[in-house]
Amino acid sequence: MQRERVAIFGSAGQLGVELKTEFTARGYDVTGFERSIVDITDPARVEQCLAQCDPSIVLNAAAYNQVDVAEQEPRSAFEVNALAVRNIAVVCRQIDARLVHFSTDYVFDGLAGRAYTETDPPHPLGAYAVSKLAGEFYALAYLDKALIIRTSGVYGPGGLNTARGNFVELMLRLASQNQPVRVVEDHVASPTFAPALAARTALLVTRGQHGIFHIGGGSPISWFDWAVKIFDAAGLKPALRTTNEREFRTSARRPKYSALSNAKMESVGIPPMPPLDEAIRTYLEARNRRLVPAAPLQ
Repeated sequence: MQRERVAIFGSAGQLGVELKTEFTARGYDVTGFERSIVDITDPARVEQCLAQCDPSIVLNAAAYNQVDVAEQEPRSAFEVNALAVRNIAVVCRQIDARLVHFSTDYVFDGLAGRAYTETDPPHPLGAYAVSKLAGEFYALAYLDKALIIRTSGVYGPGGLNTARGNFVELMLRLASQNQPVRVVEDHVASPTFAPALAARTALLVTRGQHGIFHIGGGSPISWFDWAVKIFDAAGLKPALRTTNEREFRTSARRPKYSALSNAKMESVGIPPMPPLDEAIRTYLEARNRRLVPAAPLQ
């Protein structure tokens, strides 16, 4: 019996590597396309790649996610986060493949003061957020059963091998510099463990779900309090200081409360996300295994 084929764009990113692991473990025939190999802003290249592997499922984990830089180069963000999604959606329609596209909590303005649901109206605050929302629109415009998964603050062991890392790696790096670490206390998100996100994505796919789903970490928390948990789990005691949006100016506006509600996901029988403390411990254990060399063979 031929295995169902899956194509993953952004397969070298910290979410992409977990998607590849998860879907391979579930028996799918997985083909990964890395950013260095496939330019998804090139429609002909996208069509060529998907035609060659002829997948029934396409996962798009590729994204332009430099939120502040996007304010200086909005066109670049739009090309990757919106027009490239159109490229993929058009080919998915041609080959009758299901598209799973990952979006962001930043499509909201953060003024609700509570975890956002899928029925809340989006209101992006900057170029990056606009481009991600446009990507959602393109996927839903070209495909009747696209699956859009919005997530928040993704971190996974794959971040050790990516250029931009993740928040956990940033905190650990700053802690090693013997300088005070300042983290904003007035912005709240729901940090999401990449392996858990990949596993629940696979469950949504196997159950034929489509439309918009939120998969956040399940625990609304400020970035400062998240840093506290990271340092506690790592056994570190750096000089940690609070800062806020007014003191820590950035080029792009960010939603102050962008946590996501997982109620819709759980309502279709998908297990809740693991508690944040457990996810951080699992992350650090996986990180240590990657950093410690294997024992030589005797």
